[in-house]
Amino acid sequence: MLTIAEQKKMLVNAILMMERAQVIDFNGHFSTRVAGTEHMLINSGQSVRSALTVDDIVTIDLDGNLVDGDAVPPMEFHIHAEIYRRRPDVNAVAHTHPLWSTLFSMVGQPVLPVIMQAAVLGEIRQFAKTASINNRPLAQELADALGPHRVIMLKSHGAVVAAEGIIEAFVLGFYLEETAQRQHLATQLGTPAVLSPEQVAIISGNLWKPNLLKKVWDYHHGKLQR
Repeated sequence: MLTIAEQKKMLVNAILMMERAQVIDFNGHFSTRVAGTEHMLINSGQSVRSALTVDDIVTIDLDGNLVDGDAVPPMEFHIHAEIYRRRPDVNAVAHTHPLWSTLFSMVGQPVLPVIMQAAVLGEIRQFAKTASINNRPLAQELADALGPHRVIMLKSHGAVVAAEGIIEAFVLGFYLEETAQRQHLATQLGTPAVLSPEQVAIISGNLWKPNLLKKVWDYHHGKLQR
């Protein structure tokens, strides 16, 4: 089990890597549960996502009360809290502000499994409201729409990914954006082929493995260290 210090460092790295890949901008946030508690670690609302340090990670409870740290959480902490309340299988949540996939939600077009990596995303859910999820009722609506799935796109706003851990959530966030970018570019040439449900099931089983997910993390972490 990771220590709190190790979890904080992983969150920092995940956010920095996402920012460099244009998956998170100045307003994204990423959290992880504190095991055995009703608390989460999350980057503060005022944190500079491109220059994050462990001092920018605060501990809050599911009502947003500060447990440790000296900065307030992001206004949309409700997204994370409501998913944690409902999903004991989820230990990390990222609210991203991606470039390419947000274009799809702006025009109401689905991101489809047009590359193999997209198979692990599962059914990509849609949240029809364009809003800051800065209160519990809106977060409850979002959690209802997400249900048991991993990924939901917020209309003209961004996306939310929910997964077993920090690495898994990072990979899902990156794969969503990579898929959207390649789908958009491919449509300039023609109609991209879409994986069948049978292909998705087989490929997802092959790719959703700890060593392969860590390979994605290590690739981006290596770029971060350069």
